[in-house]
Amino acid sequence: MGRGDELLPIGELAARTGLSVSAIRFYEAKGLVQPLRTNGGQRRFLRSDIRRLSFALIAQQLGFTLQQIVAELDKLPQGRTPSAADWERISGIFKDSLDQRIAVLQRTRAVLDNCIGCGCLSLKKCALYNPGDRAGLGGAGPRYTLAAPEQVKV
Repeated sequence: MGRGDELLPIGELAARTGLSVSAIRFYEAKGLVQPLRTNGGQRRFLRSDIRRLSFALIAQQLGFTLQQIVAELDKLPQGRTPSAADWERISGIFKDSLDQRIAVLQRTRAVLDNCIGCGCLSLKKCALYNPGDRAGLGGAGPRYTLAAPEQVKV
């Protein structure tokens, strides 16, 4: 058996990823990793599961949900280490999402100085939540929060 085919017990996988054993079991229950079982019922993980779990940790820190992460990793063949092309495809999808979030944060930052300390809390005047009271045209109640102006339907 080559190094790439080596099976790891759950404790070693925990040590390599920095995750607790219970966290690995949680990710297993969510379908992120699928261990093999020994005749005695013990879990054994593929070395490629180190990368899958590490990728999940990074993606979660970037704000992606476990559901989004699992959906992308489910497109990969089980039993082999993801290739550079696999990761490039996934990272392209994640980069697009990050770019959208960055744009929202930049728009928010651009108008934030106008709000700090003004104390107005007026939905008619607030440039951050309701510039020009556009939401008021659509009726009572909250219409949007931090949406791009072109995304607001009033």
